Amino acid sequence: MQANIFIAGSGGIGQAAGLILSEFDFLDAVVYFGDISQQALDRASTFVIQGCTKSAQVHTVLMPMEGSNAALDEVLATCDVILDCLPGSQAPRIAALAKKHHCHYANLTEYVNETNQVKALSKDADTAFVLQTGLAPGFINILANQLFKDFCHDFGVNQADDVKMKVGAISQHAQAPHFYAFTWSPIGVATEYLKDAEVVRNYTKINVPALSGLESIIIDGELYEDNYTSGGAADLPDAFSGKVKNLDYKTLRYSGHYDWVKEIVHAIPEGEDKIRNLEKTMLEQIPSVEDDIVVIYASITGKDNNGHLRSKEKAYKIKPSLVGRRKLRAIQTTTAAPLCQVAYMMLTKGWKGTVLQSELDSEAFLNGPFVKAIYGDYNH
Repeated sequence: MQANIFIAGSGGIGQAAGLILSEFDFLDAVVYFGDISQQALDRASTFVIQGCTKSAQVHTVLMPMEGSNAALDEVLATCDVILDCLPGSQAPRIAALAKKHHCHYANLTEYVNETNQVKALSKDADTAFVLQTGLAPGFINILANQLFKDFCHDFGVNQADDVKMKVGAISQHAQAPHFYAFTWSPIGVATEYLKDAEVVRNYTKINVPALSGLESIIIDGELYEDNYTSGGAADLPDAFSGKVKNLDYKTLRYSGHYDWVKEIVHAIPEGEDKIRNLEKTMLEQIPSVEDDIVVIYASITGKDNNGHLRSKEKAYKIKPSLVGRRKLRAIQTTTAAPLCQVAYMMLTKGWKGTVLQSELDSEAFLNGPFVKAIYGDYNH
């Protein structure tokens, strides 16, 4: 199937999405990059064209800082899908352009206010608007949703006690005292460490302080620690209302990291901006590295129809991988592949209006060609 796909934002995730769409044969994609920087556009175009093992169809258009212009409108009028890889603050603007030009739209942002704005403008759209469809929020929520369906089907029930979702984008090695390294943009890490997290406790949706739920877990033989962080749960607290007693999303790290973070936060004087101070300290003391790993874990626990305690769980450990001629970081592939899969599904499913994580066809998504190419087969 031939499709014209516009990628708004030509940074690392946008580049990865462009290369995945161009390299894999699941779609005959013509890719258009849009950005406010011609230098960034040239870099993205070169990244895809030189990285692809076949002839890639890549074009670029310079976007204005706000609104639209004639060149952008001309391109969008020919496009089928917009994949929004811009900062979350731009989501309402790009979504409005998608609606104007009758394009399908998908984004990555976890920003609440902007997400609500996109929901409002897309509810009566004649194309699909799939929100928060990266890694977390995104893949992890769809994985948990499918595990819940499998749990209910296999054990003859319609509810569960616990839904746990955990994701960590971490370095392959980590030194004391922070036991961490930045594998992607550090912007936002301090925010998710300090803003409240949304969880479900005893069937009630509540907010809890970030970093207030430190636990340890062994995944595939490796010991990690996890803790509440903001974002990541998407719409599952509402979608599972009355069906799940407890639900939470946590971020995975190596043991010792969260103790270090708490020490730094505790030392910040009262009245000062804790997020900005934590981010400053992390940037000063924590290095950035190239070799990353993404660890994903989801589980559903509850009693079967005979009253026996059961659990279904699924874990992934994904390292950097070769796509075409390019070695992509794990965070790039695990974020971009779900976005590309959603583009594929929007083009083939006939969806219209707002589509949230719990409303996606989770089985089709997890077994879809773009997701399987990066994550492997869900059933194995």
